[in-house]
Parts: sequence; structure tokens; C-alpha cells
Amino acid sequence: MKTILHKAQSRGHANHGWLDSHHTFSFAGYYDPSRVNFGALRVLNDDIVKGGAGFGRHPHDNMEIISIPLAGALEHGDNAGGHGVIRSGEVQIMSAGSGITHSEKNASETESVNFLQIWVFPKMRDIQPRYDQKLFPAEDRINKFQTVVSPVKNGNALWINQDAWFSLGKLKAGNSSDYTFNKKDSGVYAFVIDGDVTVNGEKLNKRDGLGVWDTDKLMVVAGSDAEVLLMEVPMS
Repeated sequence: MKTILHKAQSRGHANHGWLDSHHTFSFAGYYDPSRVNFGALRVLNDDIVKGGAGFGRHPHDNMEIISIPLAGALEHGDNAGGHGVIRSGEVQIMSAGSGITHSEKNASETESVNFLQIWVFPKMRDIQPRYDQKLFPAEDRINKFQTVVSPVKNGNALWINQDAWFSLGKLKAGNSSDYTFNKKDSGVYAFVIDGDVTVNGEKLNKRDGLGVWDTDKLMVVAGSDAEVLLMEVPMS
């Protein structure tokens, strides 16, 4: 088994006033050659956007982009006329594919929104751009992992253009849950949204990240009430 540990305080940080962002991997003005990606996982940003603010229209192509609001609501629009709002409890995926221009802003004029934005390299290039979003009930991940993103079309999770699986777990203190890899050549990046956990013997705190590969299973034990995101991606 191989691992790589990224403590929360080691992340890149940029505070633009309207946007307070922490970068697990190199992004924008933050660059660390040892932290460019974890397999197909390219970006893991922890963003807080003030009320009434947001990202104006900007382009993307050939990237799978997952947004997970942790608090508040995020409004999006695109150059194809698409428009919507994602709230805490929902997950959104965008296949940028052959190219799309979109905007993201806080849906509230007064309250901040905190969300994770995650980029994954695609399996197939230049596909038709698309959005999808879904509400995943929190009670379905108590003391277990709930798959929210997968490469299985027409399943219970959101489809991703990659051999990748994202799972959320909400573990009560003292409880544990196993996670078995879907593919033997995958790695899993565990990100602690809240609380304290131990993953395969490594103690992690809030906003810490741990990449694990060359194994086929994780054991996640909650030291306190905790919420964890597992991102299984190809390593090559």
C-alpha cells in the first residue's frame, strides 16, 4: 500500500475578498510540482464565496467538473441557455467536453456559500457538453458510504466520463465503514469534510486529504462525528 498525506494547513490559499479558496492541488497562482494531481484527480478546491459575488462567464473544455455545496447555494448558467441552483445536499457534474462557457455565483445576496469544486481528467475527449445534478439524502450515508458519482450510466449516481467513483460518508463517533476499490489500478483520495477519522491507520482531521493506492480496500474509523468524501480515480 502506498499513501500520500496532505494536511489541511499545507494547502495553497488565496483570499480575494469575495472569494476565499484553499487548493489541495496546484491551481491558479498556487503551484507545487509535487502536488499537481492524484492520478486523474486534477483539482480539489474548497471555496467560500461571499453573498452577491461569484465567477463570471469563463470557458472550460475536456474536464469533468464536480461541485458539492457544503453550506448555502450555488447558481450556475451557461452559454447554451442552461440555468440552475445547487444546494447543500446536492451534487452537480459538468462535462465540459468540446467546450462550454459558464458562470457560477452565490445564489444568496447575503449569506456565504461554501462548496468543493473538483476537476477530473476525462476518459473520452470532445464529448457533447452536459450538466446533471441530483439530491442525495444524508440519511442514506449514515455510517456507510453513498456513491454519488460513477461511470455507470442510468444508475443511482451521477454519470462521469471517467472510470471514477465518488462516495460520501457521514460517520458517527466510534463507528467504522469499509470501502472496497472498484478497480484494481485505482487510487482513492480521502478528503475529510468535517470531524476526525483514521483511514488505514492514518489519523486525519478536518480538511486533511490522504491518497491511497496499491491496495484494494480502505477502513475508515470515526474518532468524532465526521463527514468524508472518497474519490476513486485511475492512477494512470
